[in-house]
Amino acid sequence: MIEKWGIPVMGGKRLRTVYVYLPEEAQEDPETRFPVLYMFDGHNVFFDEDATYGKSWGMGEYLDGEHTPLIVVAVDCNHRQPNGRLCEYSPFDFEDAQFGSVKGRGKRFMDWMVKKLKPVIDARYPTLPGRETTWIAGSSMGGLMSLYAVTAYNRVFSRAAALSPSVWLVRGQMKPLIERARIAPGTVAYMDYGQREMGNHKGMLRCFMDTGRALMEKGVLLTSRLVPNGEHCEACWEEQIPFFMPILFYDRE
Repeated sequence: MIEKWGIPVMGGKRLRTVYVYLPEEAQEDPETRFPVLYMFDGHNVFFDEDATYGKSWGMGEYLDGEHTPLIVVAVDCNHRQPNGRLCEYSPFDFEDAQFGSVKGRGKRFMDWMVKKLKPVIDARYPTLPGRETTWIAGSSMGGLMSLYAVTAYNRVFSRAAALSPSVWLVRGQMKPLIERARIAPGTVAYMDYGQREMGNHKGMLRCFMDTGRALMEKGVLLTSRLVPNGEHCEACWEEQIPFFMPILFYDRE
């Protein structure tokens, strides 16, 4: 079952859609509690009709098919032009030839998610609210934010899946942040890039490798992949769900 409701984000007046997936067990046994996976770009997670390009991840179908004991909370992004999504999903200010000057509001967004959204979710749904059972995932800029969350907000999130994370866009800024972060032992991360997207921007492979190395040097249990013939799109990210989902659940009783 997937519920949809609205919530103001970061003091905004317009309601933003929140999608919440509840497993069948939650309806059958109201006493059971579940881990929670927070996701970015909620409009692209469940329904093709809501997705930006008409194709979603189909996350609900996968979770139902695998009978996955997990609550998924996916929040719509900021669609305001010209750079609403980029600002909200970047922890850093950056300059880019295509996007111009972007003021990163990622910290403000994560503060909202942790201090405002998470308490609402924990009060309304049968969650396991602790750090060990609170995870985060996203793609592209949402992948960058997932890496940011699991490092800078490691006290809240213990596991992350970052698909095609846009580390190339904030060159030189992610690695120092990881190096400064206080990361608890047992932190788990999944990170990938598609083979066909690796040449889309200069320095993508180097940024990907530097980020992965920094995570491992901090003791993060990292699974890193180059997806054969993978591209930068929801259809490809959907195909990676069977790869990253077992990693999020790995070594849990």
